[in-house]
Amino acid sequence: MYLPKAIFIDRDGTIGGTDKVVYPGEFQLFPFVDNTISRLKEAGNLIFSFTNQPGISRGEATREDFEKELKSFGFDQIYLCPHQHNEGCLCRKPSAAMLSQAALENDLNLTECIVIGDRWTDMLAAQEAGCMKILVKTGAGAEAFQKYKNNDYYGKYAEVTPDYIASNFKEAVDWVISAT
Repeated sequence: MYLPKAIFIDRDGTIGGTDKVVYPGEFQLFPFVDNTISRLKEAGNLIFSFTNQPGISRGEATREDFEKELKSFGFDQIYLCPHQHNEGCLCRKPSAAMLSQAALENDLNLTECIVIGDRWTDMLAAQEAGCMKILVKTGAGAEAFQKYKNNDYYGKYAEVTPDYIASNFKEAVDWVISAT
């Protein structure tokens, strides 16, 4: 394997919370997430948040609240879609637009990057961008894994195969560090 240039990490269900959005101030990290983010950074990786947060467009939270929280967890940059499903934006996952934006802003080759997430939309965005894909089975990940295992995905979703499936974020990071 190669040393990744950047690691894009989903928020809800991947590093904490549940399969639902939990707003800043109430969001709880899973155990060992602080240490694992630090380990990724110590290995020389840029650590980026990669998250859909539709509550922003509904006025339930602010972009600044999410950015401040995610920076406090150790993220170098925040890539966030504030739109709802029905707004027709181009940045919402499963679009790879947030990944492409990060690549332009940070001079990245996305084929040298990793996405870690708990939803199939994370995996699809990573696939479209050419990133390595790691599915964690926390949050919505157990359901996503079961659908994958049962071949319940259709269309472009069925074309996605994670490069690694981890029980949780710590296991995903252990695999990344051992494989580099």
